[in-house]
Amino acid sequence: MQIFRCPACGASLYFHNTGCTCGQQVVFAPDAQVMLPLAEAEAEPCANREVIGCNWTAETGGLCRSCAMTETLPDLREDGNRPLWETSELAKRWMLANLIRWGWFTPDDPGARPVFRLLSENTASGEADIVMGHADGLITINVTEASEAVLAERQEELGELYRTMLGHMRHETAHFLFLRLSEDPAFPEAFRALFGDEREDYGAALQRHYEAPKPADNDHITSYATAHPHEDWAETIAHLLHLIDLVDSAAAAQLALPDGPEPGHDAYASGDTEHEITMAIDLAIAINHVNRAMDLPDLYPFVLTQGVRDKLDFAHGWLRRNATTP
Repeated sequence: MQIFRCPACGASLYFHNTGCTCGQQVVFAPDAQVMLPLAEAEAEPCANREVIGCNWTAETGGLCRSCAMTETLPDLREDGNRPLWETSELAKRWMLANLIRWGWFTPDDPGARPVFRLLSENTASGEADIVMGHADGLITINVTEASEAVLAERQEELGELYRTMLGHMRHETAHFLFLRLSEDPAFPEAFRALFGDEREDYGAALQRHYEAPKPADNDHITSYATAHPHEDWAETIAHLLHLIDLVDSAAAAQLALPDGPEPGHDAYASGDTEHEITMAIDLAIAINHVNRAMDLPDLYPFVLTQGVRDKLDFAHGWLRRNATTP
C-alpha cells in the first residue's frame, strides 16, 4: 500500500486516515489513489464516515464503492459488532484498493462486482453459526474474526500460520475473480492444466480434506490449497496479493535491500512476477529476523517452491492481462 500526502501541508497520510495533524480533513479517491480535501464539492464523503470511519469518496446512494458492495451487516443490536464491522470494512477497502490498481472494479471495468454479507456469530438473539465462503458472486465474511482474541484462538485451533481478516477478504474475493476470468474462453483450459479440474465434486473433496488433510507440498502453498482446485486458486491469489502488497508497502516506506525495491517502485505496475516475488521473500526474511529480535512471529512463514511460483506467475499474468491495458 502507498503512503499518501496531505493535500494541504504535504505530510504523510496512511490508508485509514480521515484527517491530517494540520487539521485538514481528507477523503480517499480510489481510482486516482490520492487523498483529497474533504471540503471539495466533488469529494463528498461516504455516508459511513461517521459510523465506521470510512474515508472513501461517496458514489451512488451516498455510499462509497466498497461500502456499497456490502449487502448485509452484522447484527448491530449486539454492541460488540460495530467495531468488528469497522475493522472488516477497512480490510475490504484495503483489498479493493489493491485490485483497483490492476483495473478491477473501476468505472471502466464493465464486469460484475462481488456482493458481501458481513455476519457475526454474536447476535441479539444468541450465537449464530457463520460459514465463510463464496457462492455465485456472494461472499460471506464472519466479522467475529476481526476480534484479535478470537483470531488468535482460531489460528492456533486450525493450525493456520496466516489467518487474518485481510487474508479472508483476499481469499474469498479470489473465488469471485475466478468467475470473472472464466468469462474468457481461454482461461478454463489454461487453469486446468496447472491447477487441475475445478469441476471435481467440491463437497466430496472438502470432506476428504477435513478427514485426512495433506500438508503443503511442491505445488500447493498451504494444506488447504490441496483440497480442491478452487481452493488452490483462492490460496494462490491471496498469497499473490500478500506478496505484491508487501513489496509495494516496503517501497512506499523506503525500505529496501541491495536488490530492491528501488525508490518509487510500483509493484502493481510490474509484470515480472519472479522479480516481485523474489523481492517479497527477501524482504520477508529480513523482517522475520527483525521480528525475532522482538520475540514476534515471522512476518511471512511460508516457503515458495517452484511449483507454487509457477502458479503465482499464472495468476499474476491473468489478473493483470484481464484487467489492465498493456
